[in-house]
Formats: sequence, C-alpha cells, structure tokens
Amino acid sequence: QLVESGGGLVQPGGSLRLSCAASGFILRTYGIGWFRQAPGKEREGIACISGNDGSTYDSSTYYRDSVKGRFTISRDNAENTVYLQMNSLKPDDTAVYYCAADGRAPRPYTSYDPLGVREYDFWGQGTQVTVSS
Repeated sequence: QLVESGGGLVQPGGSLRLSCAASGFILRTYGIGWFRQAPGKEREGIACISGNDGSTYDSSTYYRDSVKGRFTISRDNAENTVYLQMNSLKPDDTAVYYCAADGRAPRPYTSYDPLGVREYDFWGQGTQVTVSS
C-alpha cells in the first residue's frame, strides 16, 4: 500500500513537500513515480526515481520539463518513503498528486516511458495540492 500526504493550500511561489509512504513492502527496491491530475485533464507523470539496487541505474531520476528545476524527487530508505519537494509553485500546479510503484528492475529511461501511467503497478489514493492567492 502507498499513502500520500503533505498536500494543502499554498500561495504562488510557495513550497510543499509531498510524502509517499509504503506499508507492507520495502519501498527501496521499487521505482516510484509522482503523477498529478487536474480537473478535466488526464493524469500526467511529473517525476520518477528508479529502484535502489546497486545497479548502473540505481536511484536515477527523471522529470517532466514543466517541473524541472522546481521539483525534486528523493527517497529515504530508513523511512520507507519517497518525497517530492515542490518549490516555486504556480497555480497551474494545482491538482491531485499521486505516487505509484513500478516493480521492475532499474533500466535506462530511453528504453520505456518513465512517466507513463501504464508503467506502474499500483497507486496511492492521492493528495490535493492547491496553489492560489
């Protein structure tokens, strides 16, 4: 099970840190993606981090262009949690944010769509982020 938290209301230019906590399994071996879905729009992937297995692609990260330089994905294995630090938030970032897990081994991002919803096996319930003054 994945559980997201940390969403809320923030002013433009502000920051939030979202958490994706795992229960019942060891998160570090899974690739984790963060997605968001705004009203009337399709769910889109925004960031991902590959599993932590000591391979060449261990914990590599990938971001959608619209969030590069503003959002940072990271993992804390001791906490069995993946985070999404979001800075310089804009009203367009308003959405429900989801994390999802990919059980396959880390692999080059050129070999698949790392932000594609079909690449992920199970999902959290989502947390609302609203950016508004």
